[in-house]
Amino acid sequence: MSSISKNTVAVILGGGAGSRLYPLTMARSKPAVPIAGKYRLVDIPISNCINSNITRIFVLTQFNSASLNKHIKNTYHFSAFSTGFVDILAAEQTPDSESWFQGTADAVRKSLKHIENLDFDYVLILSGDQLYQMDFANMIAAHKESNADLTIATIPVNAREATEFGIMKTNEENIITSFIEKPKSELLPNWISDTGEQMKKEHRNYLASMGIYIFNRKVLFNFLQDVHPNATDFGKEIIPNSIENYKVISYQYDGYWTDIGNIYSFFEANILLTSEIPQFNLFDNAKTVYSRPRMLPPAKISGTTLEKTVIAEGCIIHASRIENSVVGIRSRIGHGTTIVNSYIMGNDYYETIEEMADNLINGKPKTGIGERCYIKDAIIDKNCRIGNDIRINGGKQLENTEHKLYTIKDGIVVVKKGAILPDGFVI
Repeated sequence: MSSISKNTVAVILGGGAGSRLYPLTMARSKPAVPIAGKYRLVDIPISNCINSNITRIFVLTQFNSASLNKHIKNTYHFSAFSTGFVDILAAEQTPDSESWFQGTADAVRKSLKHIENLDFDYVLILSGDQLYQMDFANMIAAHKESNADLTIATIPVNAREATEFGIMKTNEENIITSFIEKPKSELLPNWISDTGEQMKKEHRNYLASMGIYIFNRKVLFNFLQDVHPNATDFGKEIIPNSIENYKVISYQYDGYWTDIGNIYSFFEANILLTSEIPQFNLFDNAKTVYSRPRMLPPAKISGTTLEKTVIAEGCIIHASRIENSVVGIRSRIGHGTTIVNSYIMGNDYYETIEEMADNLINGKPKTGIGERCYIKDAIIDKNCRIGNDIRINGGKQLENTEHKLYTIKDGIVVVKKGAILPDGFVI
């Protein structure tokens, strides 16, 4: 075990109710949302930790956490000869605290009693709903070298994005001197930073917090228990108050990173995986994304034209054309169907031939997508039954809509988990 993994404990924040990702968070927490056809969002920070040799990991959960807990329990098993673990710390009521997690800082504070008995020097705090590949060993080395109390991972962003993030200014030694949470656009000229030549060419002149922090152990405990015992949020309270009294360093990251904050960013992140050379590289030997080993058969495809499409294992596909789309595990797609610019999440199980026959008698479509359908600009959540001759034509022409079977947000049609769309249904 390297000294970095031995000296560091990772804490992954499970997030709040995830209302901006509704209806994908209707029955699951944000970190449990399926991504890239076969993973869950929480697999991203956990994989980054494992690839950085950090193998003591806590995941803090609260909302709709059953499927997340099940996924972590079934996925992450270290050797009996390893000290590694991925443990779930669920929000709990205790004699000391009767409230649930009130924010990011409050969640970590209430979990300290489960962490403090371990031997470590640094705490790496991560979000459970971001897509990126990062070697935390380099960030911890920079933190150690600069004798920082707290290091914040930052990423250069443009003016349009800057209003959505905590923005900071640094001096020539990368020490953060000032911080503002989600600045209004008229304030932005005062917050321009020297982000490097390449970033300037891309008009990425503002340093945004990525919500990734490294604290020295004593500093974190002191902050949460003594200095700010009532602070609930890192971004709004802890970070601004730390800059005056502690050495806070910016660690600038120039790679691909996206915050899965809403339906549009989630949809875009998945569709971008179909690019010729995607910015998030699932095919990198050194940056494996780990997930549950499912022992599924290979995908079976017959008579389908495929263009820029990612297909997970276990699929049975007879579609006429699929382009610019991600097709998740165990997907079944019928003859004559066209799918464009969509994310099909797939299914948790296969139907037997007998079950399909029974459902046919009862007028219930098979699990999956039927024949002669046209689906564009859509997310089809898991275990949906999409009948024959169905037309789902997403796009900016559609107004935001809430329906018992689907939701439309920013022109993207999201068919809800387990929804049944009868033959001929049109959206």
